Amino acid sequence: MSARGEGASARPRLVIVGAGPRGTGLIERIAANAPELYAGSGLDIHLVDPHEPGAGRIWRAAQSPLLWMNSHAEDVTMFTDETVTLAGPVREGPTLHEWAGLDGRTFADRQIQGRYLRWVYDRTVADLPPGVTVHHHCRRALRVSGPREGRQQVWLEGRPRPLLADLVVLALGHLDVELDDQQAGLAAYAAAHGLVHLPPGFTADSDLTPLKPGEPVLVRGFGLAFVDLMVLLTEGRGGRYEGDTYVPSGREPVLYVGSRRGVPYHSKIGYDWTGERPPLPRFLGPGQIDELLAQPGGFDFRRDVWPLVEKELGFAHYHRLFTVHPERTAIARADFEDKYAATATAEEIQALVCAAVPDPADRLDLAALDRPLDGVWCASHEEFQDGLRGYVEDDLARRHDPRHSADLSVFLGLLSVYGQLIRLGDIGPWWHGFFSYLASGPPGPRLGQLLALSRAGVVRFVGADMTVTAEDGVFRASSPTVPGFFVEARALVEARLPEPTVGRARDGLLRELAADGAAETPDGLLRVDTADGRVLDRSGRPHPRRFALGPFTDGRTPGAFTRPRTGGPAFRQNDATARAVLAFLREQAARAAA
Repeated sequence: MSARGEGASARPRLVIVGAGPRGTGLIERIAANAPELYAGSGLDIHLVDPHEPGAGRIWRAAQSPLLWMNSHAEDVTMFTDETVTLAGPVREGPTLHEWAGLDGRTFADRQIQGRYLRWVYDRTVADLPPGVTVHHHCRRALRVSGPREGRQQVWLEGRPRPLLADLVVLALGHLDVELDDQQAGLAAYAAAHGLVHLPPGFTADSDLTPLKPGEPVLVRGFGLAFVDLMVLLTEGRGGRYEGDTYVPSGREPVLYVGSRRGVPYHSKIGYDWTGERPPLPRFLGPGQIDELLAQPGGFDFRRDVWPLVEKELGFAHYHRLFTVHPERTAIARADFEDKYAATATAEEIQALVCAAVPDPADRLDLAALDRPLDGVWCASHEEFQDGLRGYVEDDLARRHDPRHSADLSVFLGLLSVYGQLIRLGDIGPWWHGFFSYLASGPPGPRLGQLLALSRAGVVRFVGADMTVTAEDGVFRASSPTVPGFFVEARALVEARLPEPTVGRARDGLLRELAADGAAETPDGLLRVDTADGRVLDRSGRPHPRRFALGPFTDGRTPGAFTRPRTGGPAFRQNDATARAVLAFLREQAARAAA
């Protein structure tokens, strides 16, 4: 599908910047809603992205086949179902494992996911009604200009004239950003002293060749970016696993890894759900969100929101425990739930749980989950290696044991909570990090590999609240978990995605948008109308012709695709935006005809 001349057609035009799963999901919702809202009218959809449609940058084919998804193949879908709150029609389709013919419990590699996404894109384009045509521009969009009430101009790299658009939707996905002051200082120090500094970024895009065999490398970050780094520097350099043992190739560096928590993200749960699901939402639903939004002085996350989150996740946990494992409880489920609903404070909940759930291992302690090394210190570095290996082994065992299925219920609670919190806008980065740590961790086999690498001495654990300084011509890392211990290295890797911020985005399009009056949150996210994704200006007015979806907005969701039958907040957003787009274009066509 090739582009047509910018000024040659009077047909309505929609420009979508970003051809990855979010842009693809939006087109799917346009195809689903067009028969109702836009029947019989022509429309040109211009899709702008230098990467392949469907897969986009993150899921592109040109990356190592060693890199996996962090979800089972049966838990990945691009299609709506009856659990998604939609004004438009549900259009079901195959999950990744159904489409690819994989065992549902497989952790597919990202190349397979990229092919699935391309297939979804091709099917979606084929499903568009007659007269709706998609044109892909394999270029970067540089900026958007134009009056609020008139056609927009989307300027493309290498093109002297802009694409004209009646509406523009930004579906940019994960963005690279300019270094903040701290990172810039570390980079400058590295350049001045001949060191290696790899800033936050998408690991598959990073040049890892400067990380030399046998040399220590400091790694700050213990989430999915670290797991990718670990894979590429071990198996990616010729190492292999023989059972639970890692056989080095001799080309690996030694990775000294730490983070704020000092532990890896929790393993993905390795068993299936059975039986009754917790009736969610229960304590944090639309009514509670309405009340928070209506508070005259606004709301504070820790004071007003977090207690509701805790109560909701606790309800999910104990509903499962009392339903499936009543022998591990001391009172009847109905009595517990009545008393739980009547509690007003965290102290009351704690007292009720202590009386009703005898074994502390069966109680939900979110503070301990968030900071498992608080109060922990080790006399030696080697003692900490043994201790953290034990922690990871225990986590793996628990996350694969259905006797602890209340953990899976909490996962469902986390998904429900995230779907509600989207309406509050920017609530700060902590919640997204906490969600990812509990609900979006690595496959269990990856943590098994981490244990093998630790035993082989290829990975060394530093501890919680890891600090990195640049002094005496090296980088130096330490942690209060092991008092007195530090390690020096000539290389530092920041193993995490950069925080999405409009002001520091390397993509000039967003910076230009901000300069043109688009509003940012205090944390630098683009402000959008939660109803349909329209970009807000600094006075809170929605732009009639500009929309934005994705992690750089304050309507960020857990992901562009999701687990089936879990409500899919991104799908809900896509549907609302698609319907707003089609309604606007229909009304515009009616005015033109009149």
